[in-house]
Amino acid sequence: MNFGTVTRMCKLAVFASGNGSNFQSIVDAIAHGQLMATCEVLICDQPDAKVIERAKKANIPAFVFDMKQFANKTEFERAILKKLREYDVTFIALAGYMRLIGSTLLEAYAQKIVNIHPSLLPAFPGLDAIGQAFQAGVKVTGVTIHYVDSGMDTGPIIAQKAIDLTEDETEESLREKIHAIEHVLYPQTLGKVMGGLNE
Repeated sequence: MNFGTVTRMCKLAVFASGNGSNFQSIVDAIAHGQLMATCEVLICDQPDAKVIERAKKANIPAFVFDMKQFANKTEFERAILKKLREYDVTFIALAGYMRLIGSTLLEAYAQKIVNIHPSLLPAFPGLDAIGQAFQAGVKVTGVTIHYVDSGMDTGPIIAQKAIDLTEDETEESLREKIHAIEHVLYPQTLGKVMGGLNE
């Protein structure tokens, strides 16, 4: 991938709520020079999430908030926006962030928020897409990266990669396959999208 046309490096914020394996894949891609960006801050809405430990190990600041501290969605998104501006964040990657993004962030970062989803959207949006696909008995599923809008997994699609399910597929083996694709496809796609922004 040629990044020669990039005039300034994107300052990235990653939003995550859980284990953080996609957060880790982004951090690793940056460390190995495969993604021309800096990860400025982790935004996390779960104070006991494993991703927080991953951020600490990578020396990346974490803004961890508890919804109970805020009266409503607008209030906590304003707090997030203030933190993003402190770090001069130019792009947002959602990586297992389990909340819909509201108008406060959508307006501030129009067309600069992307999400990764473990299905071939528009099939199986929402929670546990891998489990949904497996229970439905589909022969093909995959991974989608898309721009974020106000809906649940409804924004314009940027990239997709499909995988075939084998006859002896288990839900666990399918999860492993999906995660393996995610960890390569997300950093690659972020590089293309953010590079395009900076040309």
